[in-house]
This record gives sequence, structure tokens and C-alpha cells, in this order.
Amino acid sequence: MDPLNHPDSPPGPAGEPSASGTADSGTSPEPRTPPGRKAPGALPGGAETDPAGEPAREPGTGDAHSADVSRADAGPPATTVGRLAATVERLRREVRAAQAEADGRALVELAKGILVERLGCGPAQAARQLTELAEQARVTPLAFAVEVINQAARDRLSDVTGAFLAVANGTDAPEGEASGAEATSAVQLREAESGALAASDAQAVADSLLQHALAPLGAVAVAVWAARSDGSLTLAGSAGFTPAESGRWRYVPPGVVTVARNCLTERAGQWIGSLSRTGLPSIGQHHHPDGGRAALPAGTGGRVNGVLEIVWPGPQPQQTPQIVRQVEALAELCAHTLESYALTHGADAVHEPRVLPDATELVALADGLHDPALVLVPHLDRGQLVDFRIHHVNSQFLDPAGRPRGLVSGALLLEAYPMAAGESELFNRVERVYATGEPFRAERINLTALVDEVQLAAVADISVSRHGNSVLLIWRIEDETARLASLLQHAQRMGRIGGFEENLLTGEITWNGQLFSLYGRSTSSPPVPLEELPLHAHPDDAVAIGRFLRTVLHHRRPASAAFRLQRPDEVTRHIRVVAEPVLDADGGLFVVRGAYQDISAQHWTEVALAATRDQLAHTEQQATERNRLTLQLQHAIMPPTQAPLQAPGLDVAVRYRPAETEQLVGGDWYDAVVLPSGLVLVCVGDVAGHGIEAATSMVVLRNALRGLAVTGAGPGQLLSWLNIVAHHLTGAVTATAVCGLYDPGPRTLRWARAGHLPPVLVRGPEAVALPLLKGMLLGAVPEARYEEDEVQLAEDDTLLMYTDGLIERRDRSVEESLAHLLDTARTAPAKLDQKLDRLLTYSRSDTDDDTCIVGIRVS
Repeated sequence: MDPLNHPDSPPGPAGEPSASGTADSGTSPEPRTPPGRKAPGALPGGAETDPAGEPAREPGTGDAHSADVSRADAGPPATTVGRLAATVERLRREVRAAQAEADGRALVELAKGILVERLGCGPAQAARQLTELAEQARVTPLAFAVEVINQAARDRLSDVTGAFLAVANGTDAPEGEASGAEATSAVQLREAESGALAASDAQAVADSLLQHALAPLGAVAVAVWAARSDGSLTLAGSAGFTPAESGRWRYVPPGVVTVARNCLTERAGQWIGSLSRTGLPSIGQHHHPDGGRAALPAGTGGRVNGVLEIVWPGPQPQQTPQIVRQVEALAELCAHTLESYALTHGADAVHEPRVLPDATELVALADGLHDPALVLVPHLDRGQLVDFRIHHVNSQFLDPAGRPRGLVSGALLLEAYPMAAGESELFNRVERVYATGEPFRAERINLTALVDEVQLAAVADISVSRHGNSVLLIWRIEDETARLASLLQHAQRMGRIGGFEENLLTGEITWNGQLFSLYGRSTSSPPVPLEELPLHAHPDDAVAIGRFLRTVLHHRRPASAAFRLQRPDEVTRHIRVVAEPVLDADGGLFVVRGAYQDISAQHWTEVALAATRDQLAHTEQQATERNRLTLQLQHAIMPPTQAPLQAPGLDVAVRYRPAETEQLVGGDWYDAVVLPSGLVLVCVGDVAGHGIEAATSMVVLRNALRGLAVTGAGPGQLLSWLNIVAHHLTGAVTATAVCGLYDPGPRTLRWARAGHLPPVLVRGPEAVALPLLKGMLLGAVPEARYEEDEVQLAEDDTLLMYTDGLIERRDRSVEESLAHLLDTARTAPAKLDQKLDRLLTYSRSDTDDDTCIVGIRVS
């Protein structure tokens, strides 16, 4: 309020300031400035501004004219130049006053226009209202007009800036007395806003936002993403990234999950403390892997045009609400530029039209569809999307509630279909498509319309897509009755079922087409009554049909029967009939309805299955008997345990472990016997293959070796003779074997091998495998020679002979398995029986083969 114009301001004595702070001369006094604060209009560095807002020169600076003007203000002009300078200064003040008066009138007229728009009145009434409100507020009309304009022009960035600066300052500063830091931040935000609005493209927007608003918050980079209708993202602008990084992230295909993608999908801000913790890829991740991220949807009016992504160099704590609101306001500034970007860059994007269609073009498109379609346009309230208005309905439109098209066209979507916001979530789907541009399609969505407070439901297939600033909603309502009838016909056809209904009072019989086909009759022939059913059935089924008819017609209970139908084309079909009686109000029978089903395929399948089951049972019995005999033969010759062998100075123990699977009866064999010469024969062998053939071949080789050993020949000669037996006398069977002759006197062992694993000698804490002697497996060639070796044994030595079932594995080599056997043998107990049991227990074999172990311990 201007104290000079106040009627209650008393004039002071002549030449002294009055109560209002002015002198009698009428000139304006110097405003009082509190200590430590610059006068209004002061600029940094001590410069001041004149009433027009232009900087004034400091005292003692400038040219001669300025000095003369200062002296002219102090007293009468002393020279002609001083008078001219004073005149120029007076004219300048008059010009500035005239400009200020014109600006004031323009501001008052602008305030009047705002009141006309808000109050809905005329210009004269708005002028009176402005004057009355100014008088009530006890301010001048100009000051009140400025307040009206400021309130009308107040945008979101103003609110965010005010709240942020108040919290950042920590005090409630008096109005009009902002601190230097607050002024700097406000200027930065306003500069960012001005740069974004004046920018020609998204790249300039990104540069302005980073320079003026985000860099003061510690951010080092910013990316502006444009959202496409196909779900892809395009880097419309970026700042703070290298050109190579921006080039790599120029396009993000649909379906790639990034920080910006999550923001677009959820339509909510993503505030990430550290990018590395999320595992999400994003632009700049190689330079700032642990940096904080913020991704904000950039959109207005419910439509998301893109994403604003901000990068900090290091991990970030949770941001304050003021910072969040500030960044959200900056994201909103990007939305306008992204709209222009979609129009100008559509030709360079994938599947993006250069000119987005308007509602008129979409109406023409909807009218050309054969399905019901709605054209929806957004309905905004104070800039926020609250609903969609049904702009147009095409000629194929069918309302679920049966309402005419004119009653639906022009209404709001939630008004016409309030249940769309409920269980079906139709409104949410439409809103999401409008916001993100990603189309939505679904089948069998429940649509519910509310007519006269009655819910009418329908099932429809839905398709929603965005076209420019409009949304096209297509639905195809299913005819449930026709669909179920068609479904029933297909079920009857595939199940070979025919239905009937017979009215016993009128004699009317109704058959469907499938029943005529089952009977082999044309649709023009009369249906067959139930009582005549025995005439069309096999004579042997008369009893079953008679029982069925008595139950339905006499006892009036549902019944079923299976019979053989003899058709006119001399084809017999196996049929199952099911019927139920329908009683009237008095309990009398008047209708019988039911169905026939052709079960011929099922019948013959059951017959075939029964025959197959009998054959399988016979085969299984034969196989079981064969395996039982094989096992008996094997166990009779090779028992799992054997009585200890009585030999002087020698302990002999054997272990035999059959295969875990009975079908894999193997040919492993062993033998330990004292020969007439006093020598001890010890041997193990493995016949190739499984089954009865392998078991019988094992018996032949074992007995043959026993007989040949009586001749007193050495182990090499014995294996040569056994090779001839295997090749000529057993049907070309092949086998491996190791044969040894132990002499108790000198404690020596002569041994030879035929393709078998070498024996293992355990002496004290050491266990070693004997050297690999030359020797081919038995039965491979007609004649073969076998190398012999002699081992000198000592007291407490243990010699192990075994078959490959003890160590063989599918995933390891023989050398690795043999090394594991040696490790186990070193740590095995000293007693021979316990040592063999431990070797069987800790065997790592996985081939499910037989296993034989012969252990010799010198005592």
C-alpha cells in the first residue's frame, strides 16, 4: 500500500519528513535499508538499479555528463551543459513514468480479462469487481491486479520452487525477502524451465535441464527417452554421456527391461540408490555402475510421452519430498517437447507414422470395421485425466445393455459403463494404453453394464489401441447361446453321441442328425420308438434291453444299457443308450429323453487290450521263469559267499555281488582251489554280455580252466588253452581273465592276464597294481600267447583279484577308478574278510554289473 496516497497520513513540518517518511517538497525519500541487507534494486557488487530496473552507475564513475547531473540534483545548474543534462534526466523520468503507467493499465486490463474468464461476467462488471476487491483488501487496483495475474500464472514449477526453497532455507522468510541462495536456486529452476520451453528439440532440453537444474543437485548426466506405440524407446536427447554411449543406446527394442522401461510400464517414478544392486541395464552403466538413478514418466493429461532418466555418480540416499517434486516438475516440462519429437521423428522410428491421425480419421477407420468400435478421447480436469468421452460409435456397435447408439455416443466412459472400473478393469486397460501407447488385446472379458440399477453381463473379446490423441476400443460380444449350441454339436460329433426325446402322450419323437447317422438311416426316415428298440438289436441282447425298458417306462427311473445295433446296411455297431423319464405335475410319465453313444471303437479297443494283457502276462511269466532259472544257475556255481579255502600258510576269501537288476544276469566268475600238486589256483574272469548265454559260457570256461590246471601247466599256457576253448567250443564267446598259481613253499605267485585288470598287491600301508602283462582277451583269435610274471610275496601281504564291476564308471577313466581302488585298499582293515567287505561297500561303480573279488593273504 502506498502511504503517500493514504488519506490518514498527516503532513509534517515544512522541510522535515512527515509521518509517512516524505518531505514537504514532495520528493520521494531514500528507502531505509536494514543493516547487513542491500537496498531494493541492489545488484551484486554494489551496483544499483534505477526506477526502470536498469543498472545505475556507481558514484564516482561514468563520464562528465553523469557528474554534471549529480551536481544539478544538488542545486541550480551552474553551466549550460548542466541545464541540458537536467532536462534530459527529467524527460527520461517522464518517459519512464508514462511507460510505467501504460504497463499498469495493461496489467489492469489483463486482470480484468482473467476475472471475465473465471467469473463468467462482462468487462464492465469485471472492472467494478476489481475495484471493489482492491478496496476491501486496502490496496491499489494496480497492486491487486498484479496479485490476480500472479495467482493465475502460478504453475507447478512455482509451487515446487517455493516449497523446495522454504525447506532448503530452514526458516520462514518474510515475503519479498528471499536469501541469496534461494534466489540463485529459483533462477536456476526458471532458467531450466525457460530453456526447456524455448528449446527446439529434446537434445537442447536435456542440455538445459542438466546445466541449470540437475547439476546443482549433484547429477552428472540426463537422458530423455521417447516412448513409441510399439513399446520401444528412443533416446531423444542426452547430456553428460559420451557420443559412443549415446549411440549404443539410441534405440531400445520392446521387451528389453531397463530402468526407463520399468518406469514406463509402472507409470511411476523409479528412485534407485545404486544401479548395480538392481542388475538392470541402462545408459551410462559402464561409467557409473554404482551411481544412483531416477526415472520419471514424462507426460501430461494422463498420457506418457517418454521418460526422464537422471544419473548420479555415486550411490544416493532416499531423496527428500522437495527434491522429488522438483524432478517431477522437470519431467513434466519434457512432455511437451516429446510430443513434438513424435511428430517430427516418426518417419525415422520403427513402425511410427509421420503424422499421427486425429479423431476424424479414427472415426472413418472405426466405421469401416465389422466389429463394434468406440472412439474415445481423453477427458481432462485441471490438466489431469479423469475419464474418456465416447466421441463416436460405429454402425456395428452393439451395447451390452441393448441401449441405442445415440444414448451412448457423447457420454463419458465411466458414466455409460460404470462397471468398467470394477472386476474387468477395462478402464484401467484403456488408461494404460493411452498413457504408454502399447496396445492391449484379450479374449473373453466380462463386460457389465448397469441399466436401471440392474447389472447386465456379457462376454466379449477386447482390443484397445491408441491413435494420436484418441483411443480405439473394439469389442466382439459373443452370442453365448449360439456358441454353446455349436460347442454341443461338436462334442456330440466327436463323441459319436446322438440325442433323442420321445413324447409318450403324442407319440412325437425328436432325433438330432447324429442319431440318424448312428442308426444308418436318412434324415427323411421316421425315428425308431424306444419300444421297437429290440427289433433293431442283436437277439442275444434282448434281456439287457428288456431290463432297460422296464426300468425307464415302468419303474420311471433313469437307466442305461449296452447292446449291438444291427443297421440296415448290415453293419453292427456297439451302442450304449442312456435315458431318463420326465414326469408331469401329477407324477405321470409323458416324456423320455436320452442319448445313444457309439462305443464300437471302445469295445474293440477293450477286446484288443484284454488280448494284449493276456499275451503280456504270458510273456512276463516266461521272462520271470527264465531269469529265475538263470539266477539259480549262477548262484549255484557262484554263490555270493563261499567257505574259507583250507591252504597251508594262505588265507583265501572271495566275494561275489550280483547285478542290482535281475534282467542283467552277467558272466563274472571266480575260482580258488588247491591242485593235486599242492599249488593253489586263483582266478577271476568276465564273459562279455548278459543273460543265460553269458551264464552258461561262464560255467564252461570256469570248469575248463579247472580241468586244464590239473596238467601242471603254467598260467600263461592255461590261458592259451582256455582261449582255444572260448574261440572254438563255446560259439565264439569273448571273455577276460586273470590266472595265478601260488606256491606256498617259497611264497611265490606266477600269474598271467587275458585283457583283464591287473591284480593289486597290498603290503603294509602301500597298495600298488601289478604291471600290465601282454595278453589278448579270450576268444578273439584262434591262437594267442600270454606273458607270465612271478611275484615274491611276504608275510601279511594281500593280493586282490577283481572284475571291472568293482571300479568301472561311466563318467571316469579306468586309471582314475583304479587310483580310487588303491586309496581304499591302503586304508582298509587288516583282516581279509573286512578288507573285501570294505572294498565292496566303498565301490563307486555305477554300471550295475556283477562284481567278483578274490583276496589272498600270506600268513
